Amino acid sequence: MAKISNHLVIMAGGVGSRFWPMSTAEKPKQFIDVLGIGKSLLQLTVERFQTLVDAENVWVVTNKTYADTVAEQLPDMPRNHILCEPCRRNTAPCIAYVSWRIKSKDPKANIVVSPSDHVVLNVEEFRRVITECLNFTAESDAIVTLGMKPNRPETGYGYIEANLSANSLRNKEIFRVDSFREKPDLNTAKQYIAKNNYFWNAGIFIWNVSTIVNAFRMYQPGISKIFEGMLPIYGTEKEQETIDRLFPECENISVDYAIMEKAEEIFVRPSDFGWSDLGTWGSLHQQTKKDLYGNACIGQDINLFETHNCIIHTTQEKKVVIQGLDGYIVAENNDTLLICKLSEEQRIKQFSGEDKK
Repeated sequence: MAKISNHLVIMAGGVGSRFWPMSTAEKPKQFIDVLGIGKSLLQLTVERFQTLVDAENVWVVTNKTYADTVAEQLPDMPRNHILCEPCRRNTAPCIAYVSWRIKSKDPKANIVVSPSDHVVLNVEEFRRVITECLNFTAESDAIVTLGMKPNRPETGYGYIEANLSANSLRNKEIFRVDSFREKPDLNTAKQYIAKNNYFWNAGIFIWNVSTIVNAFRMYQPGISKIFEGMLPIYGTEKEQETIDRLFPECENISVDYAIMEKAEEIFVRPSDFGWSDLGTWGSLHQQTKKDLYGNACIGQDINLFETHNCIIHTTQEKKVVIQGLDGYIVAENNDTLLICKLSEEQRIKQFSGEDKK
């Protein structure tokens, strides 16, 4: 399989402010240096795929508001590969748009679709898994999704039920999907992880462009008609104008509901490479190296005394001294300082005022 046929699609239109005060509606978490290593989550996402996909085959679908930020953070990517949604319509229209756009340029493309704001700790294993899946979809009409091996009864993720007795003949580590499950309550999540065939749904998909386009034609003809009709104008000056006019007509629906739960050739590749969607400060605390007292510190000059189980994110070269906290978030950005119990972080949006924007 020629590497030039591999394309990477990054969905970067989210407007969440879960890491306030670092992230805001104007600059959500995919564009900020959450880990304190000098790179945004978007940049780290592209970096993970460098040996798998050439820069000219990277595509980002985002909100118009963020197009300049994407271009600034990914200078090696062609500017016309930044596709701008005029409004939010969930993941199915987003994926349909970029799929037909890629098909107009490379009818035999093999595609990986990835969120822009997740973290992977074992990049080498990640690349091995993605390579396997790309090889699999290049030679079949299968749709493959990655299933993360759970290590706790998580209620914040959807789950994939795999049929571990029905692995693919061409790859013994890829199995048929029995069902997709919604985010469960705690008791249901405990039942899932007591079994060995339930995996977290990471929202990472691999497919051939012909496969996904045909799936839209079959299961979402309304969406398909819009983007199929645009084939003569992709890559021209009329593209954005037409998208602005027609995209709002698309149904607001996720690709899971639109395609994954309907298609027949759906497979899952169970994976374990240190994945997190970094949906909360608590998840960042879990993913970050901690001291002997359970504190995760991101910043240059942080001094802790009698402090336990905290996440400290102070990267603006201030001297920080903390005494006597247990289970807190301490985070600053420009003129804002947040001190909040980790157990109460669901109230951060209420504190920040971001929910009023």
